[in-house]
This record gives sequence, C-alpha cells and structure tokens, in this order.
Amino acid sequence: MAHRHTVIRHRAALTVLGALVLAGLPSAAAGEPKPSAGSPSSAAQTLGADKPAQGVLLALERDLGLTPSQARTRLVNEAEAGTRAGRLRNALGERFAGAWLRGTVSAELTVATTSADGVAAIEAEGAKAVVVRNTLPGLRAVKAQLDKTAIRADTRDTPLWYVDVPGNRVVLEATDRSAADAFVRAAGLRPEQVGIRVTTNRPRLFENLTGGDAFYIDGLARCSVGFSVTKGQQQGFVTAGHCGRPGARTTGYNGAAQGTFQASTFPGKDMAHVAVNANWTATADVKAAGGSKVQVNGSVEALVGASVCRSGSTTGWHCGTIQQHDTSVSYAEGTVDGLTQTTVCAEPGDSGGPYVAGSGQAQGVTSGGTGNCTSGGTTFYQPVNPILSAFGLTLKTASTQAAPTPQGTASADAWATGRVYDAGATVTHAGVRYQCLQPHQAQGVWSPEATPALWQRV
Repeated sequence: MAHRHTVIRHRAALTVLGALVLAGLPSAAAGEPKPSAGSPSSAAQTLGADKPAQGVLLALERDLGLTPSQARTRLVNEAEAGTRAGRLRNALGERFAGAWLRGTVSAELTVATTSADGVAAIEAEGAKAVVVRNTLPGLRAVKAQLDKTAIRADTRDTPLWYVDVPGNRVVLEATDRSAADAFVRAAGLRPEQVGIRVTTNRPRLFENLTGGDAFYIDGLARCSVGFSVTKGQQQGFVTAGHCGRPGARTTGYNGAAQGTFQASTFPGKDMAHVAVNANWTATADVKAAGGSKVQVNGSVEALVGASVCRSGSTTGWHCGTIQQHDTSVSYAEGTVDGLTQTTVCAEPGDSGGPYVAGSGQAQGVTSGGTGNCTSGGTTFYQPVNPILSAFGLTLKTASTQAAPTPQGTASADAWATGRVYDAGATVTHAGVRYQCLQPHQAQGVWSPEATPALWQRV
C-alpha cells in the first residue's frame, strides 16, 4: 500500500484525478425511521461496500486468499454486521460484552452478553450469542490498572496488553514470565484477572532514515502520510505522532517544501497533524496497488475480525484483519494506549500511513509492530476518530460534504457535521432523538434520518 502518494496530492496533479425480542429489549427495527427518497437503504450502500474499489478487492484476494466473489461478499457482510452489532449494543446496554466477526467471508457475527436474558435478542438479529462472565467496563478497568502501572514500571519485557473481546479477558504479552507476573502484582491485580502469553515479539516503531515515496521530516526521517484533513480553511494531513514534533518542517515525496507539524502526541497516543502550504491540495485519495487509488468515504470504525488494508511508503498496499481494539503497546520510546492490533504487515518508513476498511472507511494511521512483509507480522494503528476529535480536524472524503457546524451555533446534543460520535451517543436532529450505532465523524451526507446504518431512532 505504497502510502497514498501523499494522501495530499500536489496541486498540479489534480487535473488528472479529475476531473430484540424480550421485554425491556427494544426490537432492532422498532422506531426505525424510513430513509428519505433516494437515501441509502442498507449499511453496505451507506458505507460504499457494495461498490468496492478494485485495489481493495485485489489486495483482499492476495492477502486473505479470497476469490473475487468472496472478497465482495466479505465487504458487504462486514458493513451490515457493524450496524447489527450497534443495534444490539444499544439494546443490551450493560449486558453487551462485545462483538466480533469470523469466517472466510465474515458471515458469522458473534455478540457476547453477560446475561442469558440477552440471547434471544442477539439471535433475532441473526447473530451467534455467547454468554460470558466479565463485563466490558470491568475488563477495561483491569487494563486501565496496567496502563497506570506502566507509567512508572519497566515494561521492556512486557511490551503489550489489551482487552481480548472474543476471549472475554485481559491479555498481557511478555518476553519473560517472571516479568509478566511482577507487572500484574505491581498493578494490584490477581493472577486470574490477566491472561499471560509468553512471546519473543517486541513491537517497534516503523520509521527510518531512507528515501522513498513519502514525506520527510526536517530533511532526515521518513514517514508516510495518513489521511487528508482540513481545519477551517487550512489543508493538511494526519500521521503518527512519533514522526515529528510541533514545528518540525516537512517535504513531500518529490522533495518540495510541504508543511509544518501543528500538533503531535507521543507517547501516550501516537497522533500528529501537519498543515501544508498552498502548493499542496488535500484529496480523499489513498494510494493502493499498481498506482490505483482508493477514496476515503468516512471513518466508521470496523469490528474485530473485519478486514482492513494499509498503505505505506516502504511496503505498499497490504491487507489483513483486525485482532482487537484498545491495545496498549510499550515501545522502547514509551507506552501508547488505545491502539488497534491487526494482522497486516508493515516495515520501517510505513509509519503514519493509512488503514482503510470496507470500501473507503478510514480506520487509523500506522504506529508500529513486529515482523515484516516477507515473513509476516503484526501492526498497530492509532485510530483516526480520536485524532480528528483531539485536534479539531475534519476528514477529507470523496462525497460533497457540508462545512462543519461552527462551534457554539448548535445545542450540545444537536447532531452536527464534523463532530466525532461514539457508539451509544444520543443526538437530536429535526426534533427527533437518535442513538449512534457505530463510531464515526458526522458528514453532511450522513444525517441521522438518512443513515439507519449509523443511527437508530429512540
């Protein structure tokens, strides 16, 4: 996924681009508003999964061993499953314990609940129900204790920990068992609260000092552009925080002056925003295989088990699957939390490059990982929605998009373009209340009444 030939394309090149069932559990369809005339009628249509880019299909076929038909079917299944999981999350409330996909074409959606009372509701949505012991808030609280302890502890031999949703547990990966046990004790946790996996893998940041089709920081380090964004009238892009500090200057893949880092966070998070000069124009393009492009259509977060593809300036375009969200990684340079772990490979120089799910849903930017694209590896990305929210940025998408609602012009609970909404958030639009089904940044073409894939009337 040769990182999108800078998600920001040089202005001179623009001409070529051209031009639930039980009492107390509301039915998933109950109160669902009918889409207005001409609006998308399914999640696959809303997210563009019914018309995937050829570059996405070819990479899924290559990296996941799919036939063309299986690749298309998988993308549609993943889009529809996200909406079903969102409805169940809202319906089950505290009993919801996570959702994930399995199968060659992601045909099996599994939803976990902490109460057998939720099984009928899950099965009514065509999903497989699993009753588990631990709640998601409880697991996240255990992980939070490890996060807090990592600030003052030596984590060289305990480089990775995360909430394993399918396993309904917190997992700590360590290169030494005794170091793992000591880390758990230091966090004030009992041995049974954390599963320990001994491994030789040590995640590292994907950056180096070689040249390539990317962008350069102060004429030295090389990283990959993530996604194009705007902040008011200022154009720019997001990338990894470890690529540069505020004030660092960048040059593009062609050696021309490009921009300046406006904000950067690392460690803790791995996110940065670069503003570009007037010679560069933000587009919705991500560079795929063979010079083709994939266009970004939004930032709807994909489920665990869903396919995802990455673009980077060292290794190009590669695909894999999402293993888990909310992962903490202890690099030699510091600990980063809130990352997503994938089976996609990457190498030094790919840092900051974009991850795309479905047919153009922005997921995040490359942080680091293990292995390489010859023998295979694991990568972690910084989710994009927290970057947009933290820095007040608007994602550049292929659709015609209304300008973000100016701060202070709408009530706190009114739906507004440019805002990042988490699953479960409630808004008011045209006098009607809606609840968010999937995390995303709101766009003008995605108003609640027109997108039942993203919003449920309450």
